[in-house]
Amino acid sequence: QVQLVESGGGLVQAGGSLTLSCAASGGSFSTYAMGWFRQNPGKDREFVAAVSWPVGSTPSYGASVLGRFTITRDNAMHMVYLHMHSLKPEDTAVYYCVATRTGRVPRLSSEYAYWGQGTQVTVSS
Repeated sequence: QVQLVESGGGLVQAGGSLTLSCAASGGSFSTYAMGWFRQNPGKDREFVAAVSWPVGSTPSYGASVLGRFTITRDNAMHMVYLHMHSLKPEDTAVYYCVATRTGRVPRLSSEYAYWGQGTQVTVSS
């Protein structure tokens, strides 16, 4: 059973930066696609970013974060990171780390088998 634990959320001013971390355990991390979704109360989960396991795999990003967020992973440390820059108030949400065993880069929440508990990111204007 894969377990995912997010950290790094918090309060940041608009225009600032924040890096989220996700520690994975219990699975063959190097064969999993890893990603991030976000959600606000009453709204659907939104795809943020994902990257597959092959070294050099091209990440995929949601349209609203493209050019501002970067996803990276460290297969040796079983970690995935979301580096967020030029943050906007509309980036405020609970951010979830996700994982699923595939060589692809899924963009649908239903394609991810494992979810973390989430970490709150709040961007003040």
